[in-house]
Amino acid sequence: MVRCGIDTSLTALFVVFALMIATPALAGPPLLCHPFEIGTARSLPWDGTQWWRGRPDYKLTNLVADTEALLTSSTPIIVRMETLRRAVLYASQDRAVATRLFVTTMDRVQNLRKSGHPDALTLFDAAYVTTALQQVRALGDMSEFRGRWQIVDGVVGDANGYALIEESLKLRPDDPTLEFAAAVIAAGDKAHRSAYDKHARKARAGANEDALLARNLDHVS
Repeated sequence: MVRCGIDTSLTALFVVFALMIATPALAGPPLLCHPFEIGTARSLPWDGTQWWRGRPDYKLTNLVADTEALLTSSTPIIVRMETLRRAVLYASQDRAVATRLFVTTMDRVQNLRKSGHPDALTLFDAAYVTTALQQVRALGDMSEFRGRWQIVDGVVGDANGYALIEESLKLRPDDPTLEFAAAVIAAGDKAHRSAYDKHARKARAGANEDALLARNLDHVS
């Protein structure tokens, strides 16, 4: 069964040493299980008592529009991460909503590419949504999420979240919060987990430049 918490088992430590790579201390799907500290910043409505519990009265039909309205060009990356974490958890209840969320974020990427003006934040949003929807599978054993993987299965097709975050980093190569995001995405992607350490190291090095990043370093330590 998936557990979202601190992994302190000796087995986990042995695995880390055997792989000879650094991995995050937080257990469970990293883009879903662990809320990001955003202070008083605006985000999607949330119950707040559990990492997985949204507002039962929230209308899923409003999700995509509400999410888009929150993701402005001035929204910090870590606030975007928490907003998208909530959005994917909400969307995992309804395939049509999950599909609309994914397609909307990818369409924004494609439209900007066609215009010749790709945008780092738009690429990041698509990377997060893609990888988080894939991580819903890991929650399948939790009673609160039973059946949700079947709801979102196949929604993202062959989209590659890590490739999108790499493209984003090329546009903003010196952004420690984007490196933080890349580390969290890499940590949950088996094919790119070896990249986790380099991204986490750059995020830690730049933490003194961003108060929100400093408050969330436990995700990559």
